[in-house]
Amino acid sequence: MSYKVLARKYRPADFGEVIGQDHVLQVLKNSIESDSIHQAYLFSGTRGVGKTTTVINLAASLSILG
Repeated sequence: MSYKVLARKYRPADFGEVIGQDHVLQVLKNSIESDSIHQAYLFSGTRGVGKTTTVINLAASLSILG
């Protein structure tokens, strides 16, 4: 039997599926659309607020832009 952690099983696949981080997502979307990606982003917060998910989605969107 294959076991997958719920956080990974139901992880949002793109920015549109992320819930509760509207202010962060808006900043990232604006920087991607205006083609002004910064050298570094600092994600901080308590456990379970979506830091890793947001970074994974950001990396995926940047690799598409390539």
